[in-house]
Amino acid sequence: MTPTPAIDRKGLTAAIASYVLWGVFPLYWVLLKHVPAIQIIAHRIIWCAVFVVGWLVLREGSRWLRDALARPRVGWLLLLSALLISFNWGVYIWAVTNGRVVEASLGYFINPLVNVLIGVLVLREWLNPAQWTAVAIAAVGVLWLAFQHGEPPWIALALAFSFAFYGLIRKVAHVDAIPGLAIESLFLLLPALAWLGFEHYRGVAAFLDGNLGSDALLVFGGALTALPLIGFAYGARRIPYSLVGILQYIAPTLQLLSGVLLLGESFTGTQAIGFACIWLALAIYASDGWRRARRQPQRAAQEHCAEEVPAPDGAAPPR
Repeated sequence: MTPTPAIDRKGLTAAIASYVLWGVFPLYWVLLKHVPAIQIIAHRIIWCAVFVVGWLVLREGSRWLRDALARPRVGWLLLLSALLISFNWGVYIWAVTNGRVVEASLGYFINPLVNVLIGVLVLREWLNPAQWTAVAIAAVGVLWLAFQHGEPPWIALALAFSFAFYGLIRKVAHVDAIPGLAIESLFLLLPALAWLGFEHYRGVAAFLDGNLGSDALLVFGGALTALPLIGFAYGARRIPYSLVGILQYIAPTLQLLSGVLLLGESFTGTQAIGFACIWLALAIYASDGWRRARRQPQRAAQEHCAEEVPAPDGAAPPR
């Protein structure tokens, strides 16, 4: 049996820090609940573009842009992904600033299982029985919440599906995380500036209205958008991807705890039953992924050893 390789501590720390930042984001955005959600999104786009593009230009000049757009159709794919992520951000910011953090956290609990469904329906991937069981149990949880509330959990579903399709497009586009985010931000930059200019013309813009604390939060929100993604990109390259799959649940867990314990949102027994189904599904899915990931190095080592053993009478080694 091949021993499990040591985990890079810096990579692990960077990945955990990124998920923790994403998890406590509601506590940041709720400080801006007096600002219309669409203005928050516009500032998030603008200042994210300033920080991310500035960082890439200082590090690589203009080469990063040429390299990122070198493949065909990448520009169009990133335009579509930019629209999806702006929609995702808009729904999330609206949910946080309107006291719906718990439902938003449900969306990011559901998201990995929506990724599985997209893999099956769009990429024609195959699911084993454990994965199908996880998807079925999660569907029961969502249907339970929909039945109890009289309508589907639209915020959660909008967040889960928009981010899942965003991930699908970024997978197809084959662009690194940071340059991809920079190009997406550049696509959205002019509409964001135009909207804020219109809001200033109407006299309802929150930025530069005399509230320096609010202005600082809007500007720093762009950096907070970029920092966890940079940390995630750094960490994901240095730790097993199966571990990344487990760590991703840090963020929605912290969002849920923040909503209930710090922001005073309700969490009823009815919600607990629906969430319990989602958590059980995630436990089945994550444990199956962890088990398969641990088997892969062992199988690779066995095949490598088989190739090195000379076959009798010059025959080919067994496969």
